[in-house]
Amino acid sequence: MSQHAVEANFDGLVGPTHNYAGLSWGNVASKSNVNAVSNPREAALQGLAKMKRLADRGYVQGVLPPHERPHVPTLRRLGFTGSDAEVLASAARKAPELLAAVSSASAMWTANAATVSPSADTADHRVHFTPANLGAKFHRSIEHVVTGRALKAIFSDEGYFAHHPALPPVAQFGDEGAANHTRLCAGYGDPGVELFVYGRCAFNDAAPAPTRYPARQTLEASRAIARMHGLRDRNRVFAQQNPAAIDAGVFHNDVIAVGNGNTLFYHELAFLDEAAVLADLRARLTGTDLHAVRVSSEDVPLEDAVASYLFNSQLLNAPDGMVLAVPGECREIASVSRYLDALVGDGGPITSVEVFDVKQSMRNGGGPACLRLRVVLTDDERAALNSGVILTDSLYERLTAWVEAHYRDELTQDDLADPMLLDEVHKALDELTGILGLGSIYDFQL
Repeated sequence: MSQHAVEANFDGLVGPTHNYAGLSWGNVASKSNVNAVSNPREAALQGLAKMKRLADRGYVQGVLPPHERPHVPTLRRLGFTGSDAEVLASAARKAPELLAAVSSASAMWTANAATVSPSADTADHRVHFTPANLGAKFHRSIEHVVTGRALKAIFSDEGYFAHHPALPPVAQFGDEGAANHTRLCAGYGDPGVELFVYGRCAFNDAAPAPTRYPARQTLEASRAIARMHGLRDRNRVFAQQNPAAIDAGVFHNDVIAVGNGNTLFYHELAFLDEAAVLADLRARLTGTDLHAVRVSSEDVPLEDAVASYLFNSQLLNAPDGMVLAVPGECREIASVSRYLDALVGDGGPITSVEVFDVKQSMRNGGGPACLRLRVVLTDDERAALNSGVILTDSLYERLTAWVEAHYRDELTQDDLADPMLLDEVHKALDELTGILGLGSIYDFQL
C-alpha cells in the first residue's frame, strides 16, 4: 500500500579546506584547475544559497556536515609522528601528495556519500543506507567512516532506518554511492525501480571496459548493495555505463544521466546497451509510463555535456512539470544552451530550467547533483529523523554566520600545512555539530 512520501535532498556543506589539488584522475574539471587558488568561504556560501533557494521553493532540504580535514589520524597511520603540527610539517616536506589527499574537501559531494533505498522498495520496509567505500581514490576512501557516523546521527531510529557498513575496500567492490544510482517511480511512496549503473565487471576480464580512465563502480558492488537493501528483482535494474563515455571524462553516471519520478534524462552515449536498459526499466516500472528524454550527440556533443555538466543537474518535481536545476556553465556552452531553450518548449516532462551558481564546486569537478544525496521519506520517517539538519530560515542564517566566522576566503596548497588551519577546522566543526545536533562524530571529538 502506497504511503505519502517526499524526496528530500541532503546537501553537503563545503568544508573549510576546499582546495584545488587535482586529485581525481578521470575528472576533467578537477585536473584542469589543479593548484588554482580556492575560496572556501565563497564555495560554502554558494552551496548554502543553492540549498536555501530550493528550500524556499518548498523542497525538503537537509544539510550534511563536512569532514575533518586535514585528517591527521590518516597521516599517523601512514607513519608520520609527533604533535599535530609536526605531522603536518613532515607530510608537507616529505609527501605533499599525501597532505593534499587528507586535506581534500571532497565529502561536499554527497551524491557519493551513500546509496539509499526507500522503504517502499525494501523487504523490511525500512530506509536502507550503505556508505560508499570510494575505493578508486585514496583521498575519498577515508570518508566512509565519518559519513556512516553522520548518517546514523541523523537517521538514528532503527524502527525506520537500517545502516550497513561500507563494502570491502578492494577494487572488485568499488562503490561510488548514489552518483551511480537513481530511482524511478510513479510516486515517491510507491514501489520503484532502482537503476544501478556500473562501469565494469570485476570478475569478468572479457567484459567491455574503458581503456583511458578507470571505471570506478563495479557490477559486483551494485549487486551486493541491492542484496543488503533487500531489493527484489522487480525493484532493481543493473546497467553498464558506456565505456566510451567514461573515457571521455564521464567518471560517474550522474555526469551523463539523471532521473526522478517517471523521467529519465540521459545522453545517447550513457549506456552500453541503451535499448535493453529502457526495456528493463519499462518492464519493472509500475503505475506509470517511463518518460525517456534522450539527448543526441548531434544536439549536444559528448565533450560539451562533460564540460557543461548538463546531466549533473537536479531534476525536481514541480506542480507544472519537472524543473532542471543546472550549473551556470550550461549557459556558457552554445550547444547546451540551445538545447535547453528547445527542451522546455517541446511538450515533454521537463518544463523549466533554473541556473545555479556553484562555480567553486564546478572547478573541482562537481555540479548541483554532486552536492546532494536524495532520501525518500514517508511522513513518519521524516518525523523520526534528527530535524536539526533540516534547512529553515533560522538554520540558514546560523550556518551563513558560521561560515563567515570560520572560513578563509583564499586557500593554496601551501596553506594545508598551517597548524592554525587545523585549529580553525576543529573549532568550526565542534561548533557545527552543536548547531546541527549531531553529537560527537569526528575523530578529534572522540
